[in-house]
Amino acid sequence: MSEAQIVTGSDGQPRCRWCAAAPEFEAYHDHEWGFPVGDDIRLFEKLCLESFQSGLSWRTILAKRENFRKAFDGFDFHRMATFGERQVDRLLQDEGIVRHRGKIEAVIHNAGRAVSLQTEFGSLAAYFWRYEVDRAQAAPPQTVSTSPEALALAKDLKKRGWKFVGPTTVYAFMQAMGLLNDHVPDCIVALRVDQARAVFKVPVLLQR
Repeated sequence: MSEAQIVTGSDGQPRCRWCAAAPEFEAYHDHEWGFPVGDDIRLFEKLCLESFQSGLSWRTILAKRENFRKAFDGFDFHRMATFGERQVDRLLQDEGIVRHRGKIEAVIHNAGRAVSLQTEFGSLAAYFWRYEVDRAQAAPPQTVSTSPEALALAKDLKKRGWKFVGPTTVYAFMQAMGLLNDHVPDCIVALRVDQARAVFKVPVLLQR
């Protein structure tokens, strides 16, 4: 592993270099990024936040994450699916979030698609985890911005009517939610993520 991909963290331990880009990244890297997630709300929230990040930095979105959660009712997609023009107008006035009409309308629209997806598959988790990436078959960590699985997932979401979920956005979502372990091997967190993935119970698809 190239030393260029590693940085020494605040405790002297090696980590993925990107987490040194901002002080708040280390905690996010150590406790969230890459750990498998099976909770539908968290999965939907992350996909929404990745959509908002398009064209911006993750630091901007992470700094506003609590504001986003408050503004979007905790990303409860059943509640968000009922949002109308009044809620859109309110969100456009909210200085705590990214006030981009297209993105706001897209995540509200996607909430309705998420409700349909949950009904069809039993959970969002059961649907998304069909696209899990085997690390042995994946590209070397943090060397690509998409993958065949991300391309397939983005294509299927688009077919189902989702918006602002292109392959790059979807791949970042997959990295963060643990559908693949993209920590570099020498990173202190890489083994912890592998261990978490090993005991993670992949959600079962709804039986029909």
